[in-house]
Amino acid sequence: MSAKTRIWVFHMKELIYTAVFIGLGIVFLILMIFMFASDQKQETATELPSKYTAGIYTASMTLGGNPVEIAVTVDEDYISSIHFRQLDETVSAMYPLMEPALEALSEQILESQSLENLSYSEESQYTSLMLMSAIRSALEKAEN
Repeated sequence: MSAKTRIWVFHMKELIYTAVFIGLGIVFLILMIFMFASDQKQETATELPSKYTAGIYTASMTLGGNPVEIAVTVDEDYISSIHFRQLDETVSAMYPLMEPALEALSEQILESQSLENLSYSEESQYTSLMLMSAIRSALEKAEN
Protein backbone atom coordinates (compact mmCIF):
# COMPACT_ATOMS: atom_id res chain seq x y z
CA MET A 1 0.00 0.00 0.00
CA SER A 2 1.10 3.46 -0.65
CA ALA A 3 1.47 6.22 1.89
CA LYS A 4 -0.97 8.48 0.03
CA THR A 5 -4.03 6.33 0.48
CA ARG A 6 -6.53 7.71 2.92
CA ILE A 7 -9.62 6.07 4.24
CA TRP A 8 -12.55 8.19 5.26
CA VAL A 9 -15.29 6.81 7.43
CA PHE A 10 -18.66 8.53 7.49
CA HIS A 11 -21.51 7.63 9.71
CA MET A 12 -24.84 7.47 7.97
CA LYS A 13 -26.45 9.63 10.67
CA GLU A 14 -23.94 12.45 10.01
CA LEU A 15 -24.58 12.31 6.26
CA ILE A 16 -28.35 12.61 6.77
CA TYR A 17 -27.98 15.55 9.16
CA THR A 18 -25.66 17.33 6.76
CA ALA A 19 -28.03 16.82 3.82
CA VAL A 20 -31.01 18.07 5.84
CA PHE A 21 -29.17 21.22 6.98
CA ILE A 22 -27.94 21.97 3.46
CA GLY A 23 -31.50 21.53 2.15
CA LEU A 24 -32.91 23.84 4.85
CA GLY A 25 -30.23 26.42 4.10
CA ILE A 26 -31.11 26.43 0.41
CA VAL A 27 -34.83 26.77 1.18
CA PHE A 28 -34.07 29.62 3.60
CA LEU A 29 -32.00 31.48 1.00
CA ILE A 30 -34.72 31.08 -1.64
CA LEU A 31 -37.36 32.38 0.76
CA MET A 32 -35.21 35.38 1.66
CA ILE A 33 -34.68 36.23 -2.00
CA PHE A 34 -38.41 36.07 -2.76
CA MET A 35 -39.31 37.99 0.37
CA PHE A 36 -37.03 40.94 -0.30
CA ALA A 37 -37.55 40.96 -4.06
CA SER A 38 -41.35 41.11 -3.67
CA ASP A 39 -41.10 43.98 -1.14
CA GLN A 40 -39.34 46.21 -3.63
CA LYS A 41 -41.98 45.57 -6.26
CA GLN A 42 -44.82 46.19 -3.80
CA GLU A 43 -43.33 49.47 -2.59
CA THR A 44 -43.22 50.90 -6.08
CA ALA A 45 -46.69 49.59 -6.85
CA THR A 46 -48.28 50.89 -3.65
CA GLU A 47 -46.79 54.38 -3.76
CA LEU A 48 -49.73 56.70 -4.08
CA PRO A 49 -49.51 59.82 -6.16
CA SER A 50 -49.33 62.99 -4.13
CA LYS A 51 -52.64 64.51 -3.18
CA TYR A 52 -51.70 68.14 -3.76
CA THR A 53 -49.18 70.19 -5.68
CA ALA A 54 -47.08 71.89 -3.02
CA GLY A 55 -47.46 75.66 -2.77
CA ILE A 56 -49.61 78.51 -1.50
CA TYR A 57 -53.07 78.80 -3.04
CA THR A 58 -55.47 81.68 -2.54
CA ALA A 59 -59.17 82.21 -2.87
CA SER A 60 -60.80 85.64 -2.93
CA MET A 61 -64.15 86.83 -1.72
CA THR A 62 -65.68 90.28 -1.39
CA LEU A 63 -67.15 91.58 1.85
CA GLY A 64 -68.82 94.97 1.79
CA GLY A 65 -66.92 95.93 -1.34
CA ASN A 66 -63.56 94.99 0.19
CA PRO A 67 -61.60 92.04 -1.18
CA VAL A 68 -60.53 89.35 1.30
CA GLU A 69 -58.01 86.64 0.40
CA ILE A 70 -57.57 83.35 2.18
CA ALA A 71 -54.22 81.61 1.66
CA VAL A 72 -53.94 77.84 2.02
CA THR A 73 -50.43 76.39 2.19
CA VAL A 74 -50.14 72.74 1.21
CA ASP A 75 -47.34 70.21 0.91
CA GLU A 76 -47.61 67.18 -1.34
CA ASP A 77 -49.75 65.15 1.06
CA TYR A 78 -51.16 67.50 3.67
CA ILE A 79 -52.48 70.95 4.43
CA SER A 80 -49.94 72.90 6.48
CA SER A 81 -51.64 76.27 7.16
CA ILE A 82 -54.71 78.38 6.47
CA HIS A 83 -54.69 82.13 7.08
CA PHE A 84 -55.90 85.49 5.80
CA ARG A 85 -53.63 87.28 3.39
CA GLN A 86 -53.43 91.03 4.01
CA LEU A 87 -56.72 91.38 5.88
CA ASP A 88 -57.77 95.03 5.87
CA GLU A 89 -58.51 96.63 9.25
CA THR A 90 -61.91 97.88 8.07
CA VAL A 91 -62.95 94.35 7.15
CA SER A 92 -61.81 92.94 10.49
CA ALA A 93 -63.66 95.77 12.30
CA MET A 94 -66.85 95.29 10.29
CA TYR A 95 -66.76 91.49 10.51
CA PRO A 96 -65.32 90.64 13.94
CA LEU A 97 -66.20 86.94 13.71
CA MET A 98 -64.02 86.35 10.65
CA GLU A 99 -60.69 85.82 12.39
CA PRO A 100 -61.92 83.60 15.27
CA ALA A 101 -64.02 81.55 12.86
CA LEU A 102 -61.04 81.00 10.53
CA GLU A 103 -58.79 80.05 13.45
CA ALA A 104 -61.33 77.47 14.68
CA LEU A 105 -61.80 76.01 11.21
CA SER A 106 -58.07 76.04 10.54
CA GLU A 107 -57.33 74.05 13.71
CA GLN A 108 -59.91 71.41 12.82
CA ILE A 109 -58.80 71.13 9.20
CA LEU A 110 -55.11 70.86 10.08
CA GLU A 111 -55.85 68.19 12.67
CA SER A 112 -58.11 66.04 10.48
CA GLN A 113 -56.62 67.00 7.06
CA SER A 114 -60.17 66.98 5.74
CA LEU A 115 -63.01 69.43 5.11
CA GLU A 116 -65.58 66.90 6.28
CA ASN A 117 -67.29 66.74 9.70
CA LEU A 118 -66.20 70.18 10.89
CA SER A 119 -68.05 71.87 13.72
CA TYR A 120 -68.62 75.56 14.26
CA SER A 121 -70.53 77.69 16.74
CA GLU A 122 -74.07 78.90 16.12
CA GLU A 123 -73.03 82.56 16.19
CA SER A 124 -70.49 82.11 13.39
CA GLN A 125 -72.38 79.57 11.30
CA TYR A 126 -72.75 81.66 8.13
CA THR A 127 -69.28 83.14 8.44
CA SER A 128 -67.85 79.63 8.75
CA LEU A 129 -69.79 78.41 5.72
CA MET A 130 -68.48 81.34 3.65
CA LEU A 131 -64.91 80.67 4.80
CA MET A 132 -65.29 76.95 4.07
CA SER A 133 -66.35 77.78 0.53
CA ALA A 134 -63.21 79.87 0.01
CA ILE A 135 -60.96 77.20 1.58
CA ARG A 136 -62.54 74.52 -0.60
CA SER A 137 -61.93 76.70 -3.68
CA ALA A 138 -58.25 77.15 -2.79
CA LEU A 139 -57.80 73.40 -2.17
CA GLU A 140 -59.39 72.59 -5.53
CA LYS A 141 -56.65 74.66 -7.16
CA ALA A 142 -54.02 72.67 -5.23
CA GLU A 143 -55.32 69.21 -6.13
CA ASN A 144 -53.53 67.23 -8.83
